[in-house]
Parts: sequence; structure tokens; C-alpha cells
Amino acid sequence: MTNKYLTIFGEIAGQIESGELPPNSLLPSEHELKDRYCTSRETIRKALNMLSQKGYIQKVRGKGSIVIDIGKLDFPVSGLVSFKELAEKMGNKPKTEVNEFSLIKPDDFIKQQLQLSSKDNVWRILRTREIGGNKIILDKDFLNKKHVPHLTKEICEDSIYDYLEHELHLKISFARKEIVVEEPSEEDQQLLDLKGFHNVVVIKNFVYLDDASLFQYTESRHRPDKFRFVDFARRTHI
Repeated sequence: MTNKYLTIFGEIAGQIESGELPPNSLLPSEHELKDRYCTSRETIRKALNMLSQKGYIQKVRGKGSIVIDIGKLDFPVSGLVSFKELAEKMGNKPKTEVNEFSLIKPDDFIKQQLQLSSKDNVWRILRTREIGGNKIILDKDFLNKKHVPHLTKEICEDSIYDYLEHELHLKISFARKEIVVEEPSEEDQQLLDLKGFHNVVVIKNFVYLDDASLFQYTESRHRPDKFRFVDFARRTHI
């Protein structure tokens, strides 16, 4: 027979996922849940602990159990997926705004990241991603013009990778990634709706073609409350 706390967990989790229990709302008290489900307080606590462990609620001393916003976008850490491809899975379609599009001489930092010389030119693209009325991602892309001779603002508003693969027939192969947490820059504060958050999660991508040419450096800067970074790991013995 299924443990009753699992049944209670499943029912409350379903109400949160359906929106019947909206984000930031309070669950009924342990006493109210005990009476509703005709069970012991220990059973209710086990169900609430599981809801907390699975990321559905936050237990706050003096307040009770608050529903967490589960409207997060699973962002694959190890995969190489364009934002447009990721967005197509979402019901609440995001908007992309190109804040800057220019062809520049790389500064010392970008020369180092892309292994360039002073003779090279680089496309610099800043794009904000708006989801649910909030600008929560700032993507900063730098592409070596040697590999991407032509680019437009309209392409950047749609999908750069779609253009590179289907129009330029480039074969994007793999990326090296670094993930860090930083204080927001002035640029982050200007272009993102940070809502008082004092940190941003930054994914740095060094992207290579199938001939091992490094052609793109990207910083994807995320407001921390809306994005969940996921991966699949299998244990291996070394």
C-alpha cells in the first residue's frame, strides 16, 4: 500500500504545478492539513519535507510553507542548445531584444578568450531575453568574423545558430563551459530586471567548429531565481 505521505505529496505537488496553488501563496497549516487528510501530524510533516526537498515549497519560520515559483526554464549545462530551440519548448514565449550589434576590433580580454590578434574583427552582440514580462537573461556574444563574414541585427533577433548552420553551413561541434556567480555589472543592472537580486549566474561558453576552430565566446548572464541548470551524470570509476 502506498504510504499516505506520498499521496499527500503528489496531490499538493499537482496543485502547485497546475497553478491552483500559485507562487508565493501559503499552504494551509500543518494542523489544517492534518484535519483535511485525516492523518497524523508526522505524516503531514513527511509530505511537507518531500515538497521542500523537491523544490515546491520553502518552509519559513513564523510563516509556514510558501509555494516556490516553479516556472523555471531547464537550461542544459552540458548541451549546446540555442535559446530559440530552448524557447520553443515553453508555453510562455520569450522575447529577444538586440541591445547592441556591431563589428569591432577586439579588446585585450576578447583577444585572449578567442585567441585573436589585433588584425581580427569580431561581431559583438548584446541581447536581452524577456520571459513573463521580465528581462532575466543578458547574452553577450562575440563571434570571429573570419568564420562569420556576414551577420545582421535581424538574424540576431531570430537565431544566430540557425543562420550559421543552415545558411553558412557551419558545423558547430562542441563547447567548453565555465559557470560562475558574480555581482551584477552596471550593464546587468541597466539591461536586466534584477528585482533586488545581488548576484547573477554567468555561463561562459567557448564554442568550437568541427575542425576544432574556436569561433565564439559567449557570456550568458542569468537572474538567479528563474533558471535551473540541469545535467545528467553517470558514475564512472577512475
